[in-house]
Amino acid sequence: MWGCGGLSRAARALGGPRGRSSGAGPPGRRLGAVAGDHYDQAFQRRPGGFSENYSWKMQLTSNSTRFVHLTEMKSSMSAMKRLYSTSHTTVDSKEMNKFQLWAHKWWDEQGEYSTLHSLNDVRVPFIRDTLLNMSSDHQLGSPLSGVKILDVGCGGGLLSEPLGRLGASVTGIDPLEDNIRTAEQHKSFDPVLAKRIQYKPCSLEDIVEEATETFDVIVASEVVEHVADLETFIKYCYQVLKPEGSLFITTINKTHLSYILGIVVAERIIGIVPEDTHDWEKFISPEELECLLDSNGFLVKTVNGMSYNPLSGSWSWTESTSINYAVHAMKCRVKEQSSSREPPSETDKEEHPAEASASTTV
Repeated sequence: MWGCGGLSRAARALGGPRGRSSGAGPPGRRLGAVAGDHYDQAFQRRPGGFSENYSWKMQLTSNSTRFVHLTEMKSSMSAMKRLYSTSHTTVDSKEMNKFQLWAHKWWDEQGEYSTLHSLNDVRVPFIRDTLLNMSSDHQLGSPLSGVKILDVGCGGGLLSEPLGRLGASVTGIDPLEDNIRTAEQHKSFDPVLAKRIQYKPCSLEDIVEEATETFDVIVASEVVEHVADLETFIKYCYQVLKPEGSLFITTINKTHLSYILGIVVAERIIGIVPEDTHDWEKFISPEELECLLDSNGFLVKTVNGMSYNPLSGSWSWTESTSINYAVHAMKCRVKEQSSSREPPSETDKEEHPAEASASTTV
């Protein structure tokens, strides 16, 4: 992606050819990533010994002393699950270190995040119009009033603020405390936003631990190419969304063109994005992203191609998803896979040309 985000992505384990991207890897780069196995951490004994609720008997053998569990395992398995969930993070520490350097520059429209400022011209209307098309109950002047939105990887609040101005109740989260401080400071200049937006220096898994099925909408704009484990990230999104809630994602395709334009040109030649912002191996194709969403309880409704013009500094919708694209998916009431989407009607094409341009991309 030309722009930057707030978090990284790893193992996909989809199996078969459907998870393949349309482009090959750049020279000298090995494709793919392997998710770490944290299960052994769940079996480590915590300080203070075992709970008194467990009764153990020691059996002596000629070779060793071993413990045999005599009570039911239900409470033990519950504790193990909690240990595993806290160790399976979506936050990539290397990405954190990169974005730490630019935490104070979010609101410089000519600086490192200039492409994200201009990206608001297309991503905000995309979110707004999609939500309005799904409901006729909205207030004039505050069309998103009553809508609870979680902005994951909110950075300095570049997307949270315009969504708040549309009337939404926004919770912006980012694992970098410096990003949250920048967002809080900028929000304080507008008393209306101060009431509608709250920022938290935390990760998505922290929100999962607080509550489930809380939000109407999740936005993850320029984020999924920075998370540590994309499938875990999607699972967490499913947990905190209300039934039939919406997930909006903007990210970068994994093609030769995205490598050349998004990394070589944008970062290393013309410098409109800070160097080393992106790792091509963490990009994901629309086909692969849809597979992950479908297999984790989401129905993909729309895939739109996006194009950035570095000369004008502006974004526009396009039929091609070869570089950047936006996705709208809905949480299904019953978790089941869906392999197809209904084509947009002629009325939808007239009312929402941005969504209609996605057609049958995936």
